[in-house]
Amino acid sequence: MALYKVIGAVALLTLLTHESHSQLNVCGITRLNTRIVGGQNAPPGNWPWQASLQTSGGHFCGGSLINREWVLTAAHCFPSIPASLTVSLGLQSLQGPNPNGVSRTVTKVIANPNFNAITYDNDLCLLQLSSPVTFTDFIVPVCLAAPGSTFFSGVSSWVTGFGAIASGVYPPLPVNLMEVNMPIVGNRECNCDFGVGSITNNMICAGLRAGGKDSCQGDSGGPLVSKQGSRWILGGIISFGNGCAQPNTPGVYTRVSQYQSWINSQITSSQPGFVTFTSTGTDSDLSISCAGLPPPPTTLPTTAGFFHHCSDECVLQGFRVHTLSP
Repeated sequence: MALYKVIGAVALLTLLTHESHSQLNVCGITRLNTRIVGGQNAPPGNWPWQASLQTSGGHFCGGSLINREWVLTAAHCFPSIPASLTVSLGLQSLQGPNPNGVSRTVTKVIANPNFNAITYDNDLCLLQLSSPVTFTDFIVPVCLAAPGSTFFSGVSSWVTGFGAIASGVYPPLPVNLMEVNMPIVGNRECNCDFGVGSITNNMICAGLRAGGKDSCQGDSGGPLVSKQGSRWILGGIISFGNGCAQPNTPGVYTRVSQYQSWINSQITSSQPGFVTFTSTGTDSDLSISCAGLPPPPTTLPTTAGFFHHCSDECVLQGFRVHTLSP
């Protein structure tokens, strides 16, 4: 990862409007993460929904726990289904003891049927675990951004993963889970960076104009989260990019708020908690223009995005590479 990186029921219902009520009693609340900023290594329990997808060859992609039996990740992590596939949760390190970690095999891999392996549109996938996990301080599901969520340019976001710490150096992976804080980049600006039309409404971007902070190889499928009130909300899934941490080249993520209907159609019981993330102020992305970019909408503010973070497995398939660097 690039690191230049109830209260009462009435109050809860006031905070969480237009949301699913299945996992809302637990999702996105971390007892061990009360910080606003942090360093390269993520302290234990900071990101308790972080998953490591592993085969017999070790870690290859990230993911996010969304209830006791399901993990949300990227479709591009599965150009084929590996014979041996496990999900590890509660890990602080890929090496040595992990006293808070648990592992499950995977019984179902459900890629979004509209995933486009060329454009990376609709880059998301659900994994069903072989048995439910028990929630602890170190294993907690994340809330998901509900339809209608707005992530304006500059909204603070955090990206986490076990991927490469710089472009072109995967493997080896870092030992510890890494974290990086960076702002959302509006879809209009992101389209100007990547080429108008490459970033769709199903994408969201994040990064610094100067570069230096990003996700990278091996981080694919992992979370991009923002905090609202006491809850962390999954706004994006690490999808792709142009190298890692390059100037004027944000990372591109799958926009989670576009997929509540599809996710709930696959998970029929104990559905994930969806929370509407609402940005305040004015979206500066509406003032962005470049050659070929249509004028901004005159009604609702929007943000969109596009590019990818690929594991070594999908690099072999000839896909574009993007990863999580320090």
